[in-house]
Amino acid sequence: MALTQLWNSPFGLAGLVFGIIGALLLLSGIGALLRLRPLRFVSRTIFGLLLLAIGALAATIAIGTHGYTALTHEDVAATLLVQPTGPQRFSATVRYPDLREVKFDLAGDEVYVDAQVLKWKPMANMFGLHTAYELDRIAGRYRSIDHERSAPRTVFPLSRDKPLDLFDLRQRYTFLAPLLDAEYGSASYVVVSRPAEIELRVSTTGLLMRETKPAQ
Repeated sequence: MALTQLWNSPFGLAGLVFGIIGALLLLSGIGALLRLRPLRFVSRTIFGLLLLAIGALAATIAIGTHGYTALTHEDVAATLLVQPTGPQRFSATVRYPDLREVKFDLAGDEVYVDAQVLKWKPMANMFGLHTAYELDRIAGRYRSIDHERSAPRTVFPLSRDKPLDLFDLRQRYTFLAPLLDAEYGSASYVVVSRPAEIELRVSTTGLLMRETKPAQ
């Protein structure tokens, strides 16, 4: 995650400010100890550690939510251009709203996409955090269970690498429970039988795939 993106985030900026103030208080506490003022040392050290903890939490949220997109209504997360290339083989080009495109060669009868969704509690909404999502992976899916077990599997990541993933952190640590109401996955898939253009939409109920027109 670029430093400019981190500091442009409200939580990233809060983490930086609280961290600096906390560090200054700790240094001030050390100075008070050297001047033999134990009460000031204790009070400034405790307050400094508290601010550092708050700053660390804010920075964790800023870094952990990088890559997620705020969801306030039904959004078009991407457009899929699918093209059969052979028996149970097809290509899928993922076109993002920023016009970035990635092409995948997949095996199966259907194209499958899933996403990770973070739903924040009202307390977090007050600080500008709302339901957010990130596309996680794309895969080929077979209709037949036997084929699903024995035929070639093709799965590719859609999410970007990040130093911290809040979805993963929430599943491992309970200290985020007061902020996050739920964290869950959502998936959708459609049959690929002919060239088509498909909108991948995300709503508060999950992922949707809608064919817009036959691919050119």
